[in-house]
Amino acid sequence: MKNFLSTKRLCRAGVIAALYAVLTYVFGALSHNGFVQIRPAEALCILPLFYVEAILALYVGCMIANLTSPFAVYDVLLGSLATLLAALLTYFIGKLFKKDFARVAVGGIPPIVINALFIPVIIVFLCGDISAANSPLAAYFAVSASLAATQSVWVYALGLPLYFLIKRLREKGVAAFCDLPLKR
Repeated sequence: MKNFLSTKRLCRAGVIAALYAVLTYVFGALSHNGFVQIRPAEALCILPLFYVEAILALYVGCMIANLTSPFAVYDVLLGSLATLLAALLTYFIGKLFKKDFARVAVGGIPPIVINALFIPVIIVFLCGDISAANSPLAAYFAVSASLAATQSVWVYALGLPLYFLIKRLREKGVAAFCDLPLKR
C-alpha cells in the first residue's frame, strides 16, 4: 500500500488529470460536440497500460473537463464513469498482454467501445439531442458510430506514439516515468 501511495504516483496522477482537463478545455465546445468530438485528451487513455494511478487520474480529469459540457450533470457523472470503466479495463488488459503491439491494440479498445456505447445514451436519450437523425434510435447509432471513429483517431493516432515515447523514457530510466526510487 505504501508503494501505491507514493508522492511520485500522486504527482503523476495530478499531472495526468490536469493534462486531460486542459487538453479538453483548449478545444472548447468542439470537445463536447455530440456528433464529432475533437478531444485529443483521449490519447491519455492508454496510460493505464503503464500506471495504475492513471485510472483515477483520467476519471478526475474527465470530471473536471466535463464541467463545461452542454450535457450538464449527466456528462460529469456518467461520462466520467464511462472513462473510469474504460481505464480499469485498459489497466487489466495491460496486465494480460506483454507484447507492446497487443497491449496497445487491445488496450485501446475499451475507451473506444465504452465511449461509443455510453456517451450517445447521455447525448440522445438523457439530453434529447436527436439532431443526428430523425429518431432517437437512429440518432443513437449515428452518434455511436461517429464517436467510435473519432475516439479511434485520438486513442490510436495520438495514443500510439505516446505509448512508445513513454516506453522509451521508462527504458532510459527517466525518473518521472519510472516507478523505481530515485538514485542518490
